[in-house]
Amino acid sequence: MTVFTHDFPFDPTYGYTLADLRDVSAPDGAPADFDAFWRGRYEAARAVPTRPEIGPLVEERDGVRIFEVTYTSVGDVRLGGWLALPVDGPAEHGFVIGHGYGGRDAAGPDVPLPLPRSAAILPCVRGMVERGLVDGVPSVSAEHVLHGIASRETYVIGECVADLWCAASALLELVPELGESVASGDGLGYLGESFGGGLGALALPWDDRFAAGELTVPTFGNHPLRLTLDCAGSGAAVRRYHAEHPEVVEVLGYFDAATAATRLAKPVLVAAALFDPSVPPPGQFAVYNALGGGGELLVLEAGHFDWEGEVAARVELASAKGEFFGRVLK
Repeated sequence: MTVFTHDFPFDPTYGYTLADLRDVSAPDGAPADFDAFWRGRYEAARAVPTRPEIGPLVEERDGVRIFEVTYTSVGDVRLGGWLALPVDGPAEHGFVIGHGYGGRDAAGPDVPLPLPRSAAILPCVRGMVERGLVDGVPSVSAEHVLHGIASRETYVIGECVADLWCAASALLELVPELGESVASGDGLGYLGESFGGGLGALALPWDDRFAAGELTVPTFGNHPLRLTLDCAGSGAAVRRYHAEHPEVVEVLGYFDAATAATRLAKPVLVAAALFDPSVPPPGQFAVYNALGGGGELLVLEAGHFDWEGEVAARVELASAKGEFFGRVLK
């Protein structure tokens, strides 16, 4: 394990070795109606008429044309993002690509896509800049992660998961050949990093339109453990809230990415870090360790941290994503 020089007032490895991390599991005592809760949220999202609209062409690169796109999600919320379509020929694969906390202001490094001749939607979930801004939903991560947290029905994280499901519906409507592929068993792929990784773990078990997923440094894993670990990310806001409202653990039980991972039987690649000041590594590894089947692991030296080997690690991760999806998607 690389030893990093840093100025955080805590140890971003939390004293865990790789062997220790491989022993972290999903929390005990998941809510008895965990599955019913999420299946109900999924069914509600699938019933939404997403009414997607393609906007202006933004750029052409890496074998795709990138357009602005808008669609409707649960609660009749209109969200924006970007749509990538192959320059030549029909799309052979489709992807939904989540983002980290803070949102996205362009397609950015999420393009090139993992596989050639692919289409993808890159949504901004509600509250996240710049195309996901919604009145009443905070856009700052430390405030966003607490929005509606007093109840499982109102917690914004559940609505953000629904935003991903509705994005998949919008993609399938805009790219009809993908719908035909999904119907024949060749499903969509999901990619998400950090916040998007945690949302992906919560979204994937219930949606059979997705055939596989890739989660990089996923958040929301093993909330009871996370609440004991200091960090520089949104988890710190949840820890502070929990100190004054300990009953919130009952709500958080429904939004645990590691618990959701125990329901995942489709192929999933998890890239988890040994050192991460924003998303504590034990929570990341809890997601991987909890996978119900088909889990694959790529160990990163660090996440949410600038370090000398970061560029090379990104190249390795991009290669691993391409190899993974090329193998598991038909």
